[in-house]
Amino acid sequence: MSISFTRDGFLRGFRVAFPLGFGMIPFGLITGLLAARQGFSLIEAVLMSGLVFAGSSQLVALETWQANAPWLAAATTAFIVNLRFALMAPVAAPWLRATPLRWRWFSVGTLVDHSFALSITEMRQGRNDAAFLPGAAASLWCWWIASTAAGHLGAGVLAIPRDHPLFFAAPAAFIAILLPMWRGARSDAMPWLAGAATALATAQLLPGAWHIAAGGVVGATVGALRDRTRPA
Repeated sequence: MSISFTRDGFLRGFRVAFPLGFGMIPFGLITGLLAARQGFSLIEAVLMSGLVFAGSSQLVALETWQANAPWLAAATTAFIVNLRFALMAPVAAPWLRATPLRWRWFSVGTLVDHSFALSITEMRQGRNDAAFLPGAAASLWCWWIASTAAGHLGAGVLAIPRDHPLFFAAPAAFIAILLPMWRGARSDAMPWLAGAATALATAQLLPGAWHIAAGGVVGATVGALRDRTRPA
């Protein structure tokens, strides 16, 4: 299998991922709003989004951020939430190996669920331009920084309760990106169901964000076992 890395692939990734940015706007607004409420300046909020670029872990960290609490608690919680990326990188390894070093670090540092799902769909459709991944990530990265800044700037006039429908925007976006990965086979549902059931059960048993890591590990394990036992 020949894997290329071209300007056209980068631009295609940017274009394909661009519409998903609209779904990130509410998520980014809430992140910026919460950062402002926790005392972050606009520059600090934008730098956090630009350097961390992981919405779920940013929200978890901001919600656990307390002036009189150890910073280690927020950092540990964010680390737990981001453990799922360790499961994504091996899948994208063929593309990463074909990526020039300067772009490889960008691809790894900006890897998010959306760009990963789009890239897997590209792989399955037989398109093997590794520049698609950083292109998609760059598109989403721009949306994320802009929406975070807008949320911070609007913190003085926005008063959004925690049960507001905007808070469902992020889960809705994650659900939407799963659809292109569905191949129609019943066995494809097994990892999803196993991961979801584990996450729900863990959330009831353990505090914090352990349910995210547990669901990801169990779902990936079930998927790997399924692929090993599936007839060639």
